[in-house]
Amino acid sequence: MDTNVHTPPIMKGPSNMSKASKTVKKPATRAGKENEKAISSRAIDEYSKRFNSERANRVAANASTSLGLIKAATSYQGVRSLPKDFSVDLKQTGITNQKQSGRCWMFAALNTLSFEVMHKWNLDDFEFSESYLFFWDKIEKSNTYLENVLATLDEDTDSRIFTIINYEPADDGGWWQMFVNLVNKYGLMPKSAFPESANSGNSDDFTMYLNVKLREFASQLREEHQAGASLDKLRELKLNDMETVYRICAISLGEPPKKFDFFARTKEDDKKEDCKDEKTKSDGKTKNVSKDAKDSKESRIDDRPQIREYGITPQEFYAKYVPVDVNDYVTLCNNPMKSRPFNRRYQLKFSTNVAETGPLEFVNVDMDTIHKAALDQLQAGHPLWFACDCDQYALLRGKEGIFDPGAVRVDELFGTEFTFDKAHALQYGVSSANHAMTFTGVNIDEDGQADRWKVENSWGKDVGEDGYYVASDEWFRRYVNELIVRKEFLPEPVLDALQSEPLTLEPWQSLSSICR
Repeated sequence: MDTNVHTPPIMKGPSNMSKASKTVKKPATRAGKENEKAISSRAIDEYSKRFNSERANRVAANASTSLGLIKAATSYQGVRSLPKDFSVDLKQTGITNQKQSGRCWMFAALNTLSFEVMHKWNLDDFEFSESYLFFWDKIEKSNTYLENVLATLDEDTDSRIFTIINYEPADDGGWWQMFVNLVNKYGLMPKSAFPESANSGNSDDFTMYLNVKLREFASQLREEHQAGASLDKLRELKLNDMETVYRICAISLGEPPKKFDFFARTKEDDKKEDCKDEKTKSDGKTKNVSKDAKDSKESRIDDRPQIREYGITPQEFYAKYVPVDVNDYVTLCNNPMKSRPFNRRYQLKFSTNVAETGPLEFVNVDMDTIHKAALDQLQAGHPLWFACDCDQYALLRGKEGIFDPGAVRVDELFGTEFTFDKAHALQYGVSSANHAMTFTGVNIDEDGQADRWKVENSWGKDVGEDGYYVASDEWFRRYVNELIVRKEFLPEPVLDALQSEPLTLEPWQSLSSICR
């Protein structure tokens, strides 16, 4: 329980009231309190009168009901104050598209690694297979759910812990460390080896029916336990259940290959010299081209160096072609509630997606630590996975592609200030992480301070500026909740925290929320 929340004591009334007086006065007291609770027609009339007396209210209502809330609140001055150029701008791969699925955490993680692969091997572009990890994430989450059911067989189904375990057992969402668990166990492969399918791009139906079946299995396991079945017997039943899970996943996504072939061409560093025998007219049209140049095989065949692999496994591909170890990244969290002290290591119960691994871990730090780590890693030429509340003060679905309170002036539209700081917003459920993306650039102003950040999303090229967004530094500090940082960019207090015993949190006490 959050120690910042206090329940007021229950006040008891006087005990010396006679039975007769209680019978007479009780209805009157109840009626009086009900009147106090009600919103009266007189108050409504007064609110309406004041609303209509203000021209700004009428204009705001016209705009909001015609255009929608966010468009009506959009400030052109705020939009213009965030140009999309950056002093530090990483050369990134092509924009990906998670489509109608909750795989942002997986896409953002793979986008981070794609950058490293592209630059290590001098490729024009590279994309991992998201569908490959999606398949195994569904398998592992299903197994973990059933194991969690076995660990809580004596819990009531309406208990707090079982309610959380039973909430969307094989949901699409996840954290960075879930990605790490999958890569460690299953490796990686290029998208060409296991492309997207209808059910990976639109996963609602697949996930819904998988969850239905998993809950049926949970019910059967609990009923067998009540009938006296041993844990060994229940695990046998679970293994049979997992065969059905595998069949559902394979029919929905296709079976992932155990081995595959990999082909890639490296970039040309220098342009070939123009043929010296070619002559042109003054209008630029070719007048005479030498026969040797025209018929040369080199002019018709792509002769860039090739990478060719036959029959490579996903684990071999990860070890050979991915130049980073996913275990060398640390999850930093910024949760400034008093009940979550900084520079401490935390772990979250019932959080992993792979049953044999430990619970997910976070180091909670102040925002200055998050900010500096992001700046250092980008300036060193490495992108960053981050989790945020992408719904707040965001121009998401149009071409603007902006995260900034100065661009979305709902305060001006409604004529009221929104005063919660980050700690209160987290404590009262106003704001929490719900989406993962990648930082790929930052602008340093003339005073040496970061004033805006380049964001790579995974919603395709039709939103933002060809799929990229810009976030103000104010928005970064307020709505970024997690950052994945390479160990070489961590300060001493964080490294010390990693060596300490973790504080274990209940699932409802999380430092940050799952991303979809």
